[in-house]
Amino acid sequence: MMANNGNVMAGDTDFDALIVGAGFAGLYQLERLRNLGMKVRLYEAGGGVGGIWHWNCYPGARVDTYSAIYQFSDPNLWKDWNWSELYPSWNEMRTYFDHVDQHLNLAKDVQLNTRVTSAQFDERKRHWVVQDQNEKTVRARHVLLCTGFASAPYIPAIPGKELFRGEMHHTALWPQGGLDLTGKKVGVVGTGASAIQVIQEASRKASHTTVFQRTPMLALPMRQRPLSAADNERMKKDYPARFARRAETFGGFDFDFRDESALAVSPQERNAVYEELWEQGGFPFWLGTYNDVLMNAEANRTAYDFWRDQTRQRIKKKELIEKLAPTEPPHPWGAKRPSLEQYYYDVFAQDNVALVDLRESPITEIDERGIKTKDGRHDLDIIVFATGFDAVSGGITRINIAGSDVPNIKEKWKDGIRTQLGIATSGFPNLFFLYGPQSPSGFCNGPSAAEIQGDLIVQMLKDLRDQGITRVEATPAAEEAWRQHNLETAAHTLFPQADSWYMGANIPGKPKEILNYPGGLPTYVQKFKENAARNYEGFTLS
Repeated sequence: MMANNGNVMAGDTDFDALIVGAGFAGLYQLERLRNLGMKVRLYEAGGGVGGIWHWNCYPGARVDTYSAIYQFSDPNLWKDWNWSELYPSWNEMRTYFDHVDQHLNLAKDVQLNTRVTSAQFDERKRHWVVQDQNEKTVRARHVLLCTGFASAPYIPAIPGKELFRGEMHHTALWPQGGLDLTGKKVGVVGTGASAIQVIQEASRKASHTTVFQRTPMLALPMRQRPLSAADNERMKKDYPARFARRAETFGGFDFDFRDESALAVSPQERNAVYEELWEQGGFPFWLGTYNDVLMNAEANRTAYDFWRDQTRQRIKKKELIEKLAPTEPPHPWGAKRPSLEQYYYDVFAQDNVALVDLRESPITEIDERGIKTKDGRHDLDIIVFATGFDAVSGGITRINIAGSDVPNIKEKWKDGIRTQLGIATSGFPNLFFLYGPQSPSGFCNGPSAAEIQGDLIVQMLKDLRDQGITRVEATPAAEEAWRQHNLETAAHTLFPQADSWYMGANIPGKPKEILNYPGGLPTYVQKFKENAARNYEGFTLS
């Protein structure tokens, strides 16, 4: 994608809206707000559009959602676009975003290689003064943060990292020119989604791969397959119905929980359903299962036991069975986002793949040759940190954002997230975040949230403009009520029982609380629309 890489000209420094982030949400806002006649600019820190799919170029990186619904729903964008795989690779996603840009001519309003470092609200002029890494400023009436839930990589503080003589990278900060694993000794720290994908690739190319595992990943079979032109034509016939279905389901997918309890059917019937979902592959076993699996411990255990027994059939080394698929669940099934795998459990049968259990032998330091654990050193050429993110809120709090009377948004949220409807927080007028904290966010298919929540934001900005409103701010009472609603809803689920990034538990010092709206996409939309019908109650408009 060709876009403006320089600084904006003096005459272009004032905008109705400045968007931060060029993923699905940011690009959707840009197109919709431009069509309303607003003057809009989008800043993107990377050298290309696509959000996470600009940064994700590590070996094996690919989408964990069916390609059919992991795209914009505009027929003008999909009618002449064909997917090559059921789950697209990062390369194909980049090509897709270039396709979107070419059709919508987004580049003229996108400024690449521009990382927002600070923003200060000017109360007198009722606009934001935003600064980038080059200390260039721009003024905008509204700032829309579309930073995504996985844009602030986290690397644990391990002594000696600076001593290592080989290559060392977080998966989200992978060299854009690539890194050849062939014949190398590779160490992968972590067992989340990116770790599984790297491990699968490294097992084929590296001379040796060492997996440093703290918690086993309860991964699901992907069932990846290529898609032909005929497959694409058949899918396109169903696209309108599948896109419409997204707004009706908990996670914005085109499938939803079954309308029955796992405990209300016989074990034979339950296992038959689990078998069907398992063979289907992907997330249906997670979000298309019985409606109490994520809320009732007994129901949850039936899903875990099925997963365990299926997975153990793939683990050939007996000494690894209890480490990779333990008898007792390490946490409630599905309370951490499951990753999708193609041959992850099979690679541990290879002599060039080893597992280090960090609970038994924790990492003590890194030296010039590799990683040291309690039981000894592991010599490595490449260290891969697949250690996740300061998720959901981290992309916002890493920017130095100062409000009207609040010094910094990170300081405001140090004791817990407070938002109104998951889009705004008091003390920070005219600032909105999409796909952010206390919105469906990480529980939702990204493109679904980008469009469905995005439409709600666009309508709100249009309504404010039509009313002549130049300042909008969430009230403390409203955001406290929304916070309590999130906490109370989460308390009826099993999510708080897992130390996951859903709960902020992966970041030292971060309050443990539900970061994504746990009531599902349809309920979120309903509450937002009810609020809009009351002229955006819980916001001070002036």
